[in-house]
Amino acid sequence: MSVQISAADVNKLRQQTGAGMMDCKKALIEANGEFEAAVDYLRKKGAKVAASRQDRDSNEGVVIAKATTDGKRGVVVELNCETDFVAKNAEFIALANKFTDLAVEKNPASLEELLSLEVDGQKVSDIIIENTGKMGEKLGISKFETVSGDKVVPYIHGNYRLGVLVALNQAVDGAAEAGRDVAMQIAAMNPVALDKADVDTHTIEREMEIAKEQIRAEGKPEEMVEKIAAGKLNKFYKDSTLLNQEFVKDSSKDVRKFLNDTANGLTVTAFKRVQLGS
Repeated sequence: MSVQISAADVNKLRQQTGAGMMDCKKALIEANGEFEAAVDYLRKKGAKVAASRQDRDSNEGVVIAKATTDGKRGVVVELNCETDFVAKNAEFIALANKFTDLAVEKNPASLEELLSLEVDGQKVSDIIIENTGKMGEKLGISKFETVSGDKVVPYIHGNYRLGVLVALNQAVDGAAEAGRDVAMQIAAMNPVALDKADVDTHTIEREMEIAKEQIRAEGKPEEMVEKIAAGKLNKFYKDSTLLNQEFVKDSSKDVRKFLNDTANGLTVTAFKRVQLGS
């Protein structure tokens, strides 16, 4: 039995990938309606696919990133609402900051623990319900992330649309400025992992499969496919892992070299990137 592909499904895939309507319809048919498989199909066939694959129908809200006063720990909180009008409201932004400050102070281990914390005798979850009625829109915390390190640098990008935390292994002179530069790099380039060894097996297998299909489609001999695909995988590592990415402020070096030039041995030990609605 064939899967029925609706015009809405085709349009959603088109918005996510930037590919043509007919290409999207064919991809969804070939993938039996599975969106991730359809995106892979488009890539294998060489169709233009947009870098961003986030849902265009994401909720509104704000993302707040902050660090402790000693710079050893940082948190990111995403507070959602229904409309951009409420997201820009000073009272709503103040509420998001209030929850983030609480997370910085109390160091909850999870989102569930954050929601159970109390402010003036009232749980965060109850404060959210109270403000849902007050602001006339459904509110909720959808994401909570935290990192620790010798020096943690928070960064908020695009009018509270994206928050980044960067943990460095040294709290040396220049670390804060370097951390901010790296945070801006993460915001712009959206790395999938810190270094090559941190990329999960599923992602590696997927990139290799796509590369091989592309190479075969170009008519290359089968005995060359594995070698060329390995080269494409190395290019993926360079483009998609933070320490190997070309540093956006100086294309003559990668992020690893930029940090080491700032202070001998300085590097990133962890990072978090939270984008509104993604």
